[in-house]
Amino acid sequence: MYEKIFIHVGQIHIGFTPTEISTVLGSCVAVCLFDKYKMIGGMNHYLLPLWNGNGLQSPKFGNVSVPRMIQSMMDIGCNPSNMEAKIFGGASINISSSEDMMIGKRNVLTAKEILDEYKIPVVAEDTGGAMGRRIMMRSDTGKVFMKYTG
Repeated sequence: MYEKIFIHVGQIHIGFTPTEISTVLGSCVAVCLFDKYKMIGGMNHYLLPLWNGNGLQSPKFGNVSVPRMIQSMMDIGCNPSNMEAKIFGGASINISSSEDMMIGKRNVLTAKEILDEYKIPVVAEDTGGAMGRRIMMRSDTGKVFMKYTG
């Protein structure tokens, strides 16, 4: 039986035991990490690509959230060389300005750049577009199930 966890913006969850981790995304991005040898997975959910150094260093920013999730998995014995990633979200939901349309794309780019720095391959992604997504990851298999919303 799976424990069920729903994560919100700025949250990270690592499933040490079999867990169904879920979230809902618009322009936000979720990175799902899975260590295929330890059989441990985790998911984050972030709102904006870059923390600029002002205010609290929060995982609602991609450049804080992704490295923090990788480090959290390393702290429990996972190795980046055994990890794979799946990226979801980054939609252009609010088209009131060109700046709004770019947030989703920049969120996705931030995830890819950081994963590349750690040499963690992206094995699947569903990003961009104009629709939101509901995703659920099984932490013990790395499988991710997705539905479009709206």
